[in-house]
Order: sequence, then structure tokens, then C-alpha cells
Amino acid sequence: MKALRLEDCVPQKGARHRKKRLGRGHSAGQGKTSGRGMRGQNCRSGGGVRPGFEGGQIPLYRRIPKLKGFQLINQRSFTIVNLRQLNELPEGTTVTLESLLQAGILTSRSGGLRVLGDGELTRPLSITAEYFTAGARTKIEAAGGTCILEK
Repeated sequence: MKALRLEDCVPQKGARHRKKRLGRGHSAGQGKTSGRGMRGQNCRSGGGVRPGFEGGQIPLYRRIPKLKGFQLINQRSFTIVNLRQLNELPEGTTVTLESLLQAGILTSRSGGLRVLGDGELTRPLSITAEYFTAGARTKIEAAGGTCILEK
């Protein structure tokens, strides 16, 4: 296969067109009005509408919510716990969302349990959660605990 070089890069045949010579007589095909028609906003010099203009209808950039973004339709929320909060539990405890609520570490639930790796874990715990960060997983296993994923 031949190497592609800059001097070999040329447009396809028929891809390049001659520039239209506007306003050079009616026999040239684009004389007098230069293809803009007789009347109206777009025939005038400097005519036309700004980008986003929709003819007086409220334009798209004003119809969509401002600054706040869009609501996710099927958004999932999670109950989050950090490793430093789990040091209050006794050694060898099986940690679930319900056990954290009973122990008073969490006060409310808003979805499945997610374990984040903020802080250090000093005791082995068996933790059941929907999600573990990579840092949390390594710290739990380094302390002698286990990570169990629930779906």
C-alpha cells in the first residue's frame, strides 16, 4: 500500500465548484437581484435574521430550563457511608443498610448503600452494599474484612 502524503491529498473530481459571479447581467444567470429575489428581509443588504431566531416564536434557547439543567427521568439515589463512620462498629460485624440504621450511623435511607473510601478502617467487617469504590474495597480487604455486592 502506498503511503499517504500531503501532496497526494486532492479533492475528488467534481467536488470543487467555480465561484458564482453575482450581479453581472441576466445572461450570466445571477444578474440584477443576484439570486436573492425581489422583496423581503433576505433580499436587503445586511438582511437576514440572527442565529437562533425562529420568526417571532419563543426560540429554543429561551424555551429550555435556564441554568438548572435537565432532570434525569429514572434517576437513582443512594445512601452513602464512609469508612471512617464504620470504625464505631464492633469487630466482625456484618454491615448492611438496616444494621447501620439501627446502630444510628445513618439516620435515613434514600436508595441502596454505597461505601466510599474516605478515612481508614481499623477492624475487619463484612460489608454488604450495592457499590464499593476501588479505594474502599482495598482498605476493607487490607483490614481483614470482606466486600459483598448485592443487587
